Amino acid sequence: MNASLQQSFEAARRITRHHARTFYFSSLFLPRHKQNAAYAVYAFCRHADDLLDVHATDAMGPQRGQLNETLDLLYNGKCKDLEFAGAFHYTITEHSIPRKYFDELVEGVCMDRGRIRIATWEELDRYCYLVASVVGLIMSRIFGLRDPAGEKQASALGTAMQLTNILRDIREDYERDRIYLPAEEVTRFGVSEEDIRLHRVTPQFIKLMKFQVARAREHYAESEKGIPMLANDGSQFTVWAMRWIYAGILDEIEQAGHDVYARRASVSFPRKLRLAIRAWRSLPHSKIRNCSMIGI
Repeated sequence: MNASLQQSFEAARRITRHHARTFYFSSLFLPRHKQNAAYAVYAFCRHADDLLDVHATDAMGPQRGQLNETLDLLYNGKCKDLEFAGAFHYTITEHSIPRKYFDELVEGVCMDRGRIRIATWEELDRYCYLVASVVGLIMSRIFGLRDPAGEKQASALGTAMQLTNILRDIREDYERDRIYLPAEEVTRFGVSEEDIRLHRVTPQFIKLMKFQVARAREHYAESEKGIPMLANDGSQFTVWAMRWIYAGILDEIEQAGHDVYARRASVSFPRKLRLAIRAWRSLPHSKIRNCSMIGI
């Protein structure tokens, strides 16, 4: 690997470490080449999100064509403006990652703009697929998924994590005029948009939250079936760690009485350590047991 490519991978690593602390923490047991690949993919996801944030209140932007043009350049190895470009091109070539996944991701990113109201679970499920499940499908290529049947479980983990984000960020999202909870379900449980605006933790809101938490947990449970299909080189451990640490946010929401308004639910570093050890112990035959516990 030449110096320029090394610098590009290092740039992707810095982006990931700064913006995705849970994923970065969980990735520490991946082989270095898989770490690099995962960071390169994340760097593009971050770039797309950042471009969206620039136009956060603009219902027209970012233009899908702008991101598609960037993808064209990245896939052709001709992008010169982004520091992670070389790492990204190397990664998608080395791991044969289909362009369709990134096209779907761009579609999802471009849905995430302006005023947002989700009508039904089917609409939210589609959104979660586009912004999160496709990332799981991309990562499954890097993590050595051996059986295409496991793609369903990779998709389920992405949906579970996105649902967790949505429940954690209800207050912040509303401040940006975004409600991702399906309106049909919000109404069915007797919650109003006014309740959300005024941060009311009513019995009806708690029932709605319990329903949504249970749905996320069902997706986490579904995802477990696919983890043993990944390479046994630290990839399984990384996904188990992500599964348990991210689901830990749901525990924090419950412990706060489902009050997601008072503070943003998060998993403390000591608890991340405990959950990582739980993931490690679930792999009695993994090669990871032959490694030192540096990193957790």
